Amino acid sequence: MPPACTPGPSRAEGQAALPRLYRPEEIAETLGCSAWWVKDRARRRLIPHTRVGRAYRFTADHLAEIVRLHEERPVRPPQGVTRVAAPASTPPAQTTLQPRRTRGASASRLRARPPRRTQYDTVA
Repeated sequence: MPPACTPGPSRAEGQAALPRLYRPEEIAETLGCSAWWVKDRARRRLIPHTRVGRAYRFTADHLAEIVRLHEERPVRPPQGVTRVAAPASTPPAQTTLQPRRTRGASASRLRARPPRRTQYDTVA
């Protein structure tokens, strides 16, 4: 009779759960863009991804990072924040204005350059 086997940890308990991998088409649908955009950015290494063979695959963490990378913040400061004024001791910068040129006999006019294709004797 064979020796009694002691039950070991099952396969599900011994291994950590693997993350689900999403295809570029699924990521593109979620982001509202084209699959070409997702593949192009992954190819140029501008967004996080995983390569399985020759295919680009993405996890949920990758998707969250892509959203964070392309997030834009407001340009204006919040309503409650006031700007700090420059110290009163520094004088404002002086700007010099150039006088406008008036149209007259001395003013030269701009002339258009001839098209380049005539330089090579090819006319469209």
